Order: sequence, then structure tokens, then C-alpha cells
Amino acid sequence: MNFDYNNTEDRKLYNVMSHVGSGLSHILYSVKVVGEENIPKDEPFILVSNHIHFVDPVLLMVKARRSVHFMGKKEAFQNKFAAWFLTNTNTFPVARGQGDKAAIEYAVKLIRDGRVIGIFPEGTRSKDLKPHAAKGGVALIARETKANVLPASIYCEQAKGLRRRITIRFGKLIPFEELDIPEEASARELREAAERIMQHVVALWEEGHCE
Repeated sequence: MNFDYNNTEDRKLYNVMSHVGSGLSHILYSVKVVGEENIPKDEPFILVSNHIHFVDPVLLMVKARRSVHFMGKKEAFQNKFAAWFLTNTNTFPVARGQGDKAAIEYAVKLIRDGRVIGIFPEGTRSKDLKPHAAKGGVALIARETKANVLPASIYCEQAKGLRRRITIRFGKLIPFEELDIPEEASARELREAAERIMQHVVALWEEGHCE
């Protein structure tokens, strides 16, 4: 893996895949979106969502209507083609559970350059389709970037099958100041802050499907 941590540009392939993903999502799933008006149009922010399926980044990139740079597990970048594809669809690698300094510094660069970061704070996909505890990493990145956070939820009651019903909800933007993350936060304080962020996601998820 040879990821360029100096390049924060939006990649051209991202726009192509956004259009492709939009078409496929209409064919493969029945997707409803709530709260699109809550998505900032021109400011940087951190998009935070629960994670139930490998297509979640595609659904969010299509429905958010913003170019989002997603944080992805480093293991996925070990294959050369996968690394090329992920990099060129605005995904950057993170070593989970290791306090990845390079990934955090890159996230800071993205925010400072006016970009949007996408994070799944649980760290992995949920096998039972329900939200689970957040890792402290999302709070660390929020603290380092001082960015506002946009909570989102992906709700689906089926793990497999065509035309699955999916509801995506975007909540109100959470100002960084309301996250109450100490400048010198301990690991425990970061986990607590991450859970406060995740509670917003859970609250959206608990609303279930929209009619």
C-alpha cells in the first residue's frame, strides 16, 4: 500500500461511482431518505453513521450529495486493485485500534481543505443490523479537526435480498462545542464523547422506516 497522504483532492472516479451507485441503488434497493435539508452545502464536517453493509458508503455518498472522504480499514488496501479503487473513490486507510497518527493527520488536512469526512464509529459492520458501541477514534478526530458532526442512520430489517427496504436519516448538525471533548482528553473521555455522538445516530435509527 502506498497511499498519498498529501493529496486531499476529490477524486474524479468518485463522481462516476456516485452516478453508478445512484442507478444501482434504485434497482437493487427501495431507499427512502429523511433529513436531506440538514446536510451542509458548502462547509466541512464529519459524517457519522452506523454500519450494516458494505454498500453503506455508496448509499451515503449518493444521498448526501457531497463528496465524502470515507475512512476505511487498512486491511482492505492490501490488494493493489482494491487500494487503487478505494483511493480513487475518496477512501483513506486507517489501522483500527492503533491510534493511527497518519490517518488522523490526513483527516485534519481534509477538514482544513474544506472536505467532508465519513466515519463509521463502530469500527466494523453490525451482524445483527443494530447500532453498537462507538470506538473513541471518532471523538479523537473531532477534537483534532474541531469539525461539526452530522449524525446519520441506516435502517434495514433484512440482511440480504433484492429490493430491501432501507431508510437513511440525516440528523441535525452537532456543533463541535456541544460535543464537550476536553483538549487533553483521556482514552476514557474520548470513548464517552464517542458514545455521546453515537447516541444521536441511535436516536435516528430508532425512528425506523419512514412511511
